[in-house]
Amino acid sequence: MIVITNNPKVRAYFNTCDVQFVDGNYEAVLIKTRDLVHQNYKLLTHPLSGSVKPNETPYKSIALEVSNALDVAGLLLIENAIEVYGKLQKDARTPNWTERILLDFMVIDFDLFKNAVVKAI
Repeated sequence: MIVITNNPKVRAYFNTCDVQFVDGNYEAVLIKTRDLVHQNYKLLTHPLSGSVKPNETPYKSIALEVSNALDVAGLLLIENAIEVYGKLQKDARTPNWTERILLDFMVIDFDLFKNAVVKAI
């Protein structure tokens, strides 16, 4: 399993996995994931999981695995997620949250991701 994340809590917890830390925003995680799907990685977790909108939280974590063919369904999902992110950012950009709120969003992403990975593997 490979983990794409910009969440320090996810990086620290999943340190025994192949974690690719993205020094960027939610969109940067989606784009890195899309690039890997183009290289025959298969999505294990949904790129828009959870009830927190992509324009509300700065953090995102996605799991993939190596495949021997293009994950067409996964490619459609990640392309759609990038489009949704763009539309939501046009409507309302991600706020400059306080440190306390950012920590809350890290915990939310971590919890959603951890539970999704347990179900995916």
